[in-house]
Amino acid sequence: MLKTKGSWYPKDVIVQAVYLKLRFSLSYRDIEEILKDRGLGVDHATIQRWVIKYTPDLEKSFHRKKRSIGKSWRLDETYIKVKGKWTYYYRAVDKQGFTIDFFLSERRNKTAAKRFLAKGIKRNSKPSIINIDKSGANTAGIIKYNKIKRKRIKIRRCKYLNNIVEQDHRFIKRITRPMLGFKSFVSASITLAGIEIVRMLRKGQSGVSNMSLMTLPDRFRLLAA
Repeated sequence: MLKTKGSWYPKDVIVQAVYLKLRFSLSYRDIEEILKDRGLGVDHATIQRWVIKYTPDLEKSFHRKKRSIGKSWRLDETYIKVKGKWTYYYRAVDKQGFTIDFFLSERRNKTAAKRFLAKGIKRNSKPSIINIDKSGANTAGIIKYNKIKRKRIKIRRCKYLNNIVEQDHRFIKRITRPMLGFKSFVSASITLAGIEIVRMLRKGQSGVSNMSLMTLPDRFRLLAA
């Protein structure tokens, strides 16, 4: 349940504003104007605070109900601009295209790759095989994880198999591109997590019964219920 006690605005207004930001390529000022047209006077700075404050709780709610994913992962990274500099955004999907996990890092190295892998396994389950590109950092990260955890995750390099995750990057980039970069690493991580939540809801990755019969906004509101 999303706890909004103490806010001047009803929960429905807060959830609607956060949803608009995470679902569409809109600036905070765009959302301010949309809400104003609906008779709701909310400042864009307030909407930004809502996104940063409430998205982590929405993410926790989603992962409590997330459907299980496959054992064959496709791992790749893309670029997100934060404070005027390019950072590395690790993402993985299974062979069905379901999102496994994501991780924003200031560096692209074996430590970042291992941290992403550990995060993905903790929230999901251990894969049997991971398909990657020719990245030496990703290879080293998986090998290091296997050595430390005494696991056996097989590494595979097949370029066309990673097309599915590369195509999936496009949705995230389409939402973030109009933002012209994030002003802080923390806000970038939180906002990206929220965008991923909406993406997973669109893919039907929530395990809630009758979810497929609901509209996307209703699915999102259910996370806050």
